[in-house]
Amino acid sequence: MYTEKELVRVAKRENNTKRNYLVVNCLQGKHIPAKPRECLRMFDELSAAVAKEYEGEKLLLVGFAETATAVGARLAVNMGCDYMQTTREQAEGVEYLYFTEAHSHAAEQKLIKTDLDRIIDDIGRIVFVEDEVTTGNTILNIVELMRQTYGRNLAFSAASLLNGMDAEAEIRYKEQGIRLNYLVKTDHSRYPEIAEEYKGDGIYHKYPEDQPVPFQMHQAAGYRDGRRLIKGADYEAACRSLAEQMVQRLSFAEGERVLVLGTEEFMYPAIYTASVMEDAGCLVRCHATTRSPIAVSTEAEYPLHERYELHSLYDEERRTFLYDLKKYDRVAVLTDSRPTSERGIRDLCCVLAECGNTDIHVIRWCE
Repeated sequence: MYTEKELVRVAKRENNTKRNYLVVNCLQGKHIPAKPRECLRMFDELSAAVAKEYEGEKLLLVGFAETATAVGARLAVNMGCDYMQTTREQAEGVEYLYFTEAHSHAAEQKLIKTDLDRIIDDIGRIVFVEDEVTTGNTILNIVELMRQTYGRNLAFSAASLLNGMDAEAEIRYKEQGIRLNYLVKTDHSRYPEIAEEYKGDGIYHKYPEDQPVPFQMHQAAGYRDGRRLIKGADYEAACRSLAEQMVQRLSFAEGERVLVLGTEEFMYPAIYTASVMEDAGCLVRCHATTRSPIAVSTEAEYPLHERYELHSLYDEERRTFLYDLKKYDRVAVLTDSRPTSERGIRDLCCVLAECGNTDIHVIRWCE
């Protein structure tokens, strides 16, 4: 069992008038560099609880972009059920269900309705998977939208690593028939006060100078897109193949210090690959670029101390961020961006080089 103290770090949102704080999970492998096996162990504990709760039911798991995509994918892999994630990216030739996140810096979320339509009559329950549920309003929005769209008696649940809902929010869920599963109950009452006390005087880097940095670009075959409907077993097989290709191609050595970086919504394949390297004896850390602009601060207890603002690999007009980089023997960036922004790659490789990293590999997962 986990505790709030083990998992929760309170950070300060930048210029967000809706909510001044952000809960950062130090074992999730998103904002804070984490050991991949510790990430998966936490996801697996939630997976076991959900599997036990809904044994025998036909489930669709929906992971929320961007921070819970790895959590949702891991649950689907473990449980062997259908999976898809919400997204802020755009695909051609599909129809979407659009909804919003009330306090997010990037409020628009969507699910590919084209894929939902294929499976909706065959499932009994949709489980929305989050890293953290607070007000629960985002899930209420999409539940209402699905009920309006499909008009059938679907069952709904929310599964999260952290549950910060107050009594009123939980009553709303009970009235709507939405069941809750979570690892740790959190109390948000002091979080705004804690966030406000931090000085926000960390180190900020804004868009590195455009300079040549040596890196190696690779392509790995067998891509499966978690934004599209996929069976957990198929996603597991694809991620295993990706990891095997990487380990074989890059010849990681036992004891080597390795950083594996995911990009924005693309988290689970990076964490899974990092765990394979860890099993092989490498000293691995994993985290990911993010759209979240979080303040950094010098206080020792504050979770994030140095911030890098970059152009996104997916869209160079979009800001993306990376926190607390260090020097490693080797860095592997995994992405599914298509096409990949050259400016985004240059930005990312430049900041990695500025931190002393000289052996940098960018791996794009392709069909």
